[in-house]
This record gives sequence, structure tokens and C-alpha cells, in this order.
Amino acid sequence: MEFEALIASTLEGMGYELIEIEQSGHNKLLRIFVDKNEGINIDDCVTISNHLTRLLTVENIDYGRLEVSSPGLDRPLKKEADFARFEQETIKLKLRIPVEGQRNFIGILREARNGVIKLEVEGKLLDFELSNLMKARLVPKL
Repeated sequence: MEFEALIASTLEGMGYELIEIEQSGHNKLLRIFVDKNEGINIDDCVTISNHLTRLLTVENIDYGRLEVSSPGLDRPLKKEADFARFEQETIKLKLRIPVEGQRNFIGILREARNGVIKLEVEGKLLDFELSNLMKARLVPKL
């Protein structure tokens, strides 16, 4: 099984969602970002870390250090389900191909359906295809 799929299915079985995996070749750091609807706390990170440590050992996956973390207040949005979950929140987008002459947008996510998101930017509703997104993140509420 592919490494990312293995981690994702393991976390899903534990009631968590894999958000992102970062690997650093220099010190073999393996950083796993996870989430769940209620949010992540330190006890979740400890539970996941202990479980993944055993899994990585059994699967003979070489790493130097494992870190498990929440995705933070500026959580990345990648899948359509992420966008649907955070409708009505303010997000920041970076596009691959410019729309109306620009690549970066900040606005309120109004809808995510059928591979398209609707973003309200300065009172105007714009459509963006998910396939055109380079990056998307929540804008933290402080």
C-alpha cells in the first residue's frame, strides 16, 4: 500500500482525517497534520503518535522523528469535502491560471459543489474550479 494511503486509512480508522504529510530528507523528519470535526488536542496527538510509531515499525518505514500536529488556524483546504465543511468561512486562494487578471483572492466561501467553489469577493460572487487551485487556506479568526 502506498505510504500516504496507509497513513490516511489508519487515521480514518481511528476517527481522524489526514490533512497533510511533510517529509524532510535532512533529518528524516516525518510531520503528520491531522484533524477531526471537533478539532485536535494534545491527547489526540499523543494517541496518534503512539499508534503511528508502532505502525511505522511494523511496516519497516524508516524515519528519524515523528511529529503529529493539528493543521492550525490557517488550515489548508484540498478536497471538495474540505471546502464544503468550511462554507461561510473566509479563505485565501492562489490559482494556477489567473481569473480576471489575478491569481490571489480572499473572500467568503459560499459553496462547494461539483468541482467548483463559489467565493464572495468584495460583494461579487466568483466561480473557481478546484482543478485550478494551487493553494487554499482558511483565514484565521482572531
